[in-house]
Amino acid sequence: MSDEREDQVTTAAALQDWRAAERSAAVARRGRVAAEVAASAAADAAEAALATAEAAKTALAAATLAEASASKTAEAAKLAALSARADLADAQSEEAMSDVDEADAHVRYQDASRRATERSKERNG
Repeated sequence: MSDEREDQVTTAAALQDWRAAERSAAVARRGRVAAEVAASAAADAAEAALATAEAAKTALAAATLAEASASKTAEAAKLAALSARADLADAQSEEAMSDVDEADAHVRYQDASRRATERSKERNG
């Protein structure tokens, strides 16, 4: 009987697991929000760089150098946008996994709490 009790998660341990999972989920959410902001900023930068490239095409002869520079900036911004989108996808995946971990920890806590209540009722008649 005592081995069976040792195998079960205690209420305190389950609560600690749940709280840790909640913290992890919060960190993942913050990471997702930061990745969304970075993706949006990178997309804006890419759009601005492309607009600069178009304006450079209509400039005088010296604008040829500006066009090349703007094109390179646009490409770099495009790569940054793609990278930010990948980071966003990773953050969303991490957030989803953290939410699953949190839900699992919550269920373990509820189970441990229920068992503790049942044991208390058994002892107190």
